[in-house]
Amino acid sequence: MILLFDIGNTHSHIGLADGRRVLKQTDIPTRTWFDGTAAGLVKNFAGAARIEGAALCSVVPRATPRVRQTVRRLWNPEVLELNPATLGGVGIDYPKPRSIGPDRLANAVAARIHFGAPVVVVDFGTAVTFDVVDAQGNYIGGIIAPGLAAMTDYLHEKTALLPKIRIREIKSVVGKSTEEAMLIGAVQGYRGLVRELIESLKLQLKAKKLPVVATGGYAKLIAAKMPEISAVSRDLTLEGLRLVWQAR
Repeated sequence: MILLFDIGNTHSHIGLADGRRVLKQTDIPTRTWFDGTAAGLVKNFAGAARIEGAALCSVVPRATPRVRQTVRRLWNPEVLELNPATLGGVGIDYPKPRSIGPDRLANAVAARIHFGAPVVVVDFGTAVTFDVVDAQGNYIGGIIAPGLAAMTDYLHEKTALLPKIRIREIKSVVGKSTEEAMLIGAVQGYRGLVRELIESLKLQLKAKKLPVVATGGYAKLIAAKMPEISAVSRDLTLEGLRLVWQAR
């Protein structure tokens, strides 16, 4: 079995995989790598599984050595850290490869192997990020826009009368309350943003058909009424780590 770690600023997404797929996953707070409680959480998650290796990607450099130390102390397996030097499954055609978030590289690998090339990953997180793999199978860059929650929270924080909202689908295109109006602008307007960027990418890549894989917290909601999105994959980053481990 292989342990997989996607270390984010707030949460660390952890998976357990075999040679074919991610079998299960969970989230733990990233702060637990610093307060001494992560080891117990990871050990409980792995259970009786025989850990033969681990693969990680991290956007929190301070946490990376702690993840390595914890895994080695518990099982002492080989630990692979995803970066441009260890990447397998896609090439890189980008001026400064080290500046690419390793989670974005993992997403690109999983999308490329499962959906071919060219392909685009849209990650609906704190920001919405588009990662692009060209027809030659190379990661060539992406797009970053404000995230859905960040956008609506900003409206609430910067205006006296606009409430904080729980993001969800609204059937109407005319809001009958302030909250409904905000939700329509956020959810349906956001689909318009994503749709326009996908169309622009099709032109740039000269692709009549362009697979688009969505991941992240709001992926399922936004993709629900967007035929332009080919698939939703919650565990895309973990699957990319699994594939990179296998290709090492």
